Amino acid sequence: MEERDTVAILPTDNLTSSDDEITNSSPNEEVEIQRNSCRRPPFACPFGLSVEPVLFLAMFSIALQAPLSTQYLWERISEDLGYNGTKGGGCGNTSADPDPLQKEVETLTAHWNLYINLGGFAVGAVVTTLLGSWSDQAGRRPVLILPSVGLALQTVVYLVVMYQKLPVAYFLLGRLLSGLSGDFNSILAGCFSYVADTSDRRSRTFRVAVLEACLGLAGMFASIIGGQWRRAQGYINPFWLVLATNLAAGLYAYLFVPESVTLDPSAKLLTARHHRAIYRLYSGSGGGAEGGGGGGGAWAWRRRLWLYTLCFFLVVTVHFGSRELYVLYELSAPLCWGPALIGYGSAAQHLGYLSSLLGLRLLQLCVVDSWVAVAGLASNVVGLAVIAFADNTKLMFTGYGLCFLYMAATPVLRSKLSKLVSPSEQGALFASVACVEGLSSLVASGLFNSIYPATLHLLKGFPFLFGAILLLIPAGIIGSMECLDERRENRDARES
Repeated sequence: MEERDTVAILPTDNLTSSDDEITNSSPNEEVEIQRNSCRRPPFACPFGLSVEPVLFLAMFSIALQAPLSTQYLWERISEDLGYNGTKGGGCGNTSADPDPLQKEVETLTAHWNLYINLGGFAVGAVVTTLLGSWSDQAGRRPVLILPSVGLALQTVVYLVVMYQKLPVAYFLLGRLLSGLSGDFNSILAGCFSYVADTSDRRSRTFRVAVLEACLGLAGMFASIIGGQWRRAQGYINPFWLVLATNLAAGLYAYLFVPESVTLDPSAKLLTARHHRAIYRLYSGSGGGAEGGGGGGGAWAWRRRLWLYTLCFFLVVTVHFGSRELYVLYELSAPLCWGPALIGYGSAAQHLGYLSSLLGLRLLQLCVVDSWVAVAGLASNVVGLAVIAFADNTKLMFTGYGLCFLYMAATPVLRSKLSKLVSPSEQGALFASVACVEGLSSLVASGLFNSIYPATLHLLKGFPFLFGAILLLIPAGIIGSMECLDERRENRDARES
């Protein structure tokens, strides 16, 4: 981040206040100094980092926990129904008629995933909206700490279920506890708002992409470790690591992350003010940073905000929906993957975050951000289409490889949305984006987990093909808007 950006966000006198200044200050200045001291963590950020370790640790815990939770549901439901196909060779049956008991296990596992995620995301979307907008006045640090504690409480509930062999329905209680504290989406909202606070418009897309790469790097490590660890020692020990990383994320945010906004002591969490801020943003009464996005006034500005939000919703819905089904798709026939291969597959999927970051950086040297996003969507469409018809391990990994740019679209969309609003509206903007992300997760859970069991007799990979078709919509919107912008710029250049 450039020095002028730091000065614009945290005035120099706030950053360099000392004991000498406190001695000769007026009462108002003393109040201001005390307020600024609350913005400083006990220690400086190591290695020049800010919120990246928080997001890395939180994502590590999520990526380690999610596939293990699905596999645990699969094994508990298989045990209850008396199905042992993956252990007795039944999974290797490639006859035209699938095992009815295996189909029932897949259906129940998908439905329990749906119930758990519906409960958690429904509560989390509401709380995330409040926390994200509240952070404009109360600061970003609380929005990083509270959800980390909630995720730790969720892990505690999961451990109790595993130790006591409680019904899997208790997993829903853990998800609700996490949702009440904001869930992982609040950490995302806080981190991306923090980057928007501390970056200029030129570097924002890449800074957002770096955060997305942290997600991928954490997911890759967690996936490799999780598969091998679960095969060697079962489920309980990996979940203790999940608990430790959630607590470490909250502790890091408290100890090392400096505040990026001026604190308002009168800020209240439970107030309608936060929802009104988001309403004003999308109703067209917000400030707007680009004056309508190149022409057309407030209507053009609002139209862009809605269209980019729709694109983000569709892209994230496909990401979440396909991600939830990968483990089920790989566990059952004809792939019949074990824990190790599932871990490698998840690692290959998360490796796309890093390859997308590299590809985005290289493509930015040649084309504008919009065409980078379109290229990323094209990569995702081709990869999902191959996965939909994958009936062996090589073809499945080929599909993962073709998705090497699949995460290039989301940082571009986050950056474009951020640039459409003023600096004082970043919290409200990313609160709404987090709400959309929570809604995307909820819709993805309901849609893809319902489509999967309903289409098993037609095409096992139909949900992935459906996701590829959905991605054509945001690709068309982004490409059309960029073509219109380029045409308008050429016309203006000729007229001038």
